[in-house]
Amino acid sequence: MPIEILMPALSPTMTEGNLAKWLKKEGDEVHSGDVLAEIETDKATMEVEAVDDGKIGKILVPEGAQGIKVNEPIALLLGEGEDASAIEKFKEPAPQPAPVAEPSVESVQPMPAVSAAPTKERGNGRIFASPLARRMAQQAGLDLGAIRGSGPQGRIVKSDIEAALSPGRVAPAAPARTGLVPQPAPATPVLSKERVAALAGNPPYTERPLSAMRRVIARRLTESKQSVPHFYLTIDCEIDALLKIRTELNAKSDAYRISVNDFVIRAAALALRQVSAANASWSDEAILLWDSVDIAVAVALDDGLITPIVKNADRKGLAAIADETKDLVARARAGKLKLEEFQGGTFSISNLGMYGVRDFAAVINPPHGGILAVGAGEQRAVVKDGALAVATVMSCTLSCDHRAVDGAVGAQFLAAFKKLVEDPLTMLL
Repeated sequence: MPIEILMPALSPTMTEGNLAKWLKKEGDEVHSGDVLAEIETDKATMEVEAVDDGKIGKILVPEGAQGIKVNEPIALLLGEGEDASAIEKFKEPAPQPAPVAEPSVESVQPMPAVSAAPTKERGNGRIFASPLARRMAQQAGLDLGAIRGSGPQGRIVKSDIEAALSPGRVAPAAPARTGLVPQPAPATPVLSKERVAALAGNPPYTERPLSAMRRVIARRLTESKQSVPHFYLTIDCEIDALLKIRTELNAKSDAYRISVNDFVIRAAALALRQVSAANASWSDEAILLWDSVDIAVAVALDDGLITPIVKNADRKGLAAIADETKDLVARARAGKLKLEEFQGGTFSISNLGMYGVRDFAAVINPPHGGILAVGAGEQRAVVKDGALAVATVMSCTLSCDHRAVDGAVGAQFLAAFKKLVEDPLTMLL
């Protein structure tokens, strides 16, 4: 009997995936551990390995297919001694119908009698309208039964819908229904020329289909803003000393290239170690105080973002953080991250300073208790020893989950972070 190769669940949030590329074809011999295909998940493009030895007997899902449900068969693997005839004998089990709950006697209520539909209906209650007119009416919320058709034998056509959508026109009241309280008919919405053009199939925009990643981003960030009580704290850090040390360190060797963001990751990790109450997550049973400091760094992709994790960042030096971050970012943009490299973490950093953004407030990435939004370093007027001076200042905003991190804890974290950033030699100890 052939073995089914199923669409795997490659992340906790994955319910379906896209089959980006087959790396094996029908008739190819495969061994356990061989890479069979590349699957596009909600976060990255990942490789699927064979778990059994055999030969690819039949590919059920073609390359490029989208929206394949988890655990749906994508191919059949022939075992030792099996040939193509085994494929012909193979039949997928018929799906079992879902059980239908019997309604209780108490829940069944008699429905009031309803009179026949308007006279526009002909032949088995059907309203004659062109497919385009039906689509336009559905999207505009129009009742086809209340529109007089101008087409052959009273057929409703596009021009009839456009006339119904013309400004000032009010839909006629629907006929009264026996046993029901008649409701006043709402006025037909007045739509712009652009909206009418869109309904007619000529929209003034280009649609970009939603990828699996974009759908998950939309769902998770909506849940975060709706269910996580955010509060925000902002602090300004002078980074002239940091920039000077960065230049000196990068001049000493070509083996590494340290960025300002690497200093930020290191400073945030050390501050979380000093203020451990900020390295926390909320659960319904308890506040979770994490033993490790794992920093998730937001990386922009063509169709969204992903957060690869620098694990145990408080125990790594600047050069190690720089090398690891560079590697994670490169593989993130190539869709080659492993699941454990972007799932988890205890705290997030989002840096938009390279785009010239002065300051912003980031949305928390659950289950993290906080995310640090880093702005651009820019020269500003500051007061030093009672006199005006110019310094390079970087604004950082901390978004906190108020269920797990209180305001005083967030302030203590930012104070520790600022001290480290403004005295960067302490990060090298």
